[in-house]
This record gives sequence, structure tokens and C-alpha cells, in this order.
Amino acid sequence: MEFTGSSYTGESTHNRMEGKGEYAFASGTRYVGEMKDGMFHGEGTLYFPNGGQVTAVWKEGRTVGEGSGGEYTFSDGLKYNEEGWDYCNAFSERRFYTEICKGLKPAGRSQLIDSEKKPHAIPLGWFDVGDGLYNPETRRVESYTGGFLRNADDEEHLWIITQCRKGVSDDVA
Repeated sequence: MEFTGSSYTGESTHNRMEGKGEYAFASGTRYVGEMKDGMFHGEGTLYFPNGGQVTAVWKEGRTVGEGSGGEYTFSDGLKYNEEGWDYCNAFSERRFYTEICKGLKPAGRSQLIDSEKKPHAIPLGWFDVGDGLYNPETRRVESYTGGFLRNADDEEHLWIITQCRKGVSDDVA
């Protein structure tokens, strides 16, 4: 484990992760729960660096049981529900989670982002993708402070230009 940057704290049998413990990945993700023969096995939760988490029953490293995906909770507290999921998908309305919880705002005071904060300024021709700004000419997503996040593939590019807010001129001709 020391070679991969991960660590384990907890019970063990014959130098194998066995029983209750915490496994921390080098990426910042960590698993807290039951282990058997070095694998997630029993009840446990994966915690992601962004604040999301998956709570599930595991068998030999895989989730088992109804739906086989466990319960996923996003970093804002929204719980994913496989049945009747209608939050931000292409086939239903696109309300933000805060609008679902607190209700829609009156006309003219719509939310542009899923926060009570003021939306970020979007450069002309760029798009706001939620975790940064997207330049469709370079296909590059940058953080709001200007650092590189990722390059968009064809699928993400198409989704961004059809679904995200675009920076436009304030001039009205």
C-alpha cells in the first residue's frame, strides 16, 4: 500500500484487511466499513473528496442487493433515487436541487446556478459548465480562476453547447 499512496487502518487477520476498518486511496477517496480478505465486504461507505458518498452492502468488492448501486448522496445532500429520478435529466424539467427544496422563484428572479450566490461572469462565446468555463474553440474547460480542468470530448462538447449558459454580449441591436 505504501507504494500506491493508499493506507489502511483497522482490523486484520493473517496480514489481510479483515473486519472493520478504513481504507484511504491516494486520490482522497476513502472507504469506511467491513472488509474480508482485503476487499470491501459487508456494510460500508465510500466517501469522495467532492463530498459525495455511496453507502452500500458489498460482496467481494462489489455492491449487492436491490439496485446493486447502493445509496448515492451528492455533495449538496441530494440523494440519488433510481426509481422516478427526474432531477436534471434530458427528459424532464431542469430545476436545480435548491429550487426543488425551496420552490421556484418568481419570474425575473430565476436561478441561473444551483446556489444563492451571484453567477460567474461568462466570457463572450464561452459556456458555464458548473465546475468551470468552457471555450468551444479550444474545447478546454478551465476553472473559474483560470486553471486547466480538462479537455472536452465530442459527447461532452455537444452536451455543453446544447445545455449550458453561454456568455453573450449585453448589446441589443
